Amino acid sequence: MNLKEIVAISGEPGLFRFIAQGKNSIVVENLETGKRTSAFGSAKVSSLEDISVFTDKEDMPLGKIFDMIHEKENGGPAIDSKAGVDELKNYFGEVIPEYSRDKVYLSDIRKIVKWYNILHEKELLLKDDPEPTPEAGADTAPDTEKESAPAPGTTE
Repeated sequence: MNLKEIVAISGEPGLFRFIAQGKNSIVVENLETGKRTSAFGSAKVSSLEDISVFTDKEDMPLGKIFDMIHEKENGGPAIDSKAGVDELKNYFGEVIPEYSRDKVYLSDIRKIVKWYNILHEKELLLKDDPEPTPEAGADTAPDTEKESAPAPGTTE
């Protein structure tokens, strides 16, 4: 999952896709409405890739949390972000049992669940496939030259 181009802008609802860099601003597109706008230097813009959640052990990247929600829901949407307080806290505790209950607020949980559902709806939660690594000595793609022409020094 590539969260590098997906950003959150402080004070703005929803998520945005980074489009271009300007002189004093960046151009972003709202994922829900498709409307493009500028975010100026005074706005706090955070890439989802750079966001992490406090746990009792170490901070956990948001991408990993999205993967855990995706796994829990078998690829489906998460709970509604407007669900009750206890319901949301219990849900988040099921996904990440070791999250820091002192440092992670209800508003953070709501935001994470809402962001997950937006990304799920837009089908942006697909995991990046790692580059295939060919086994030693194995051809991964057919070599059409070998099939169409004899090797040098041989006859057919």
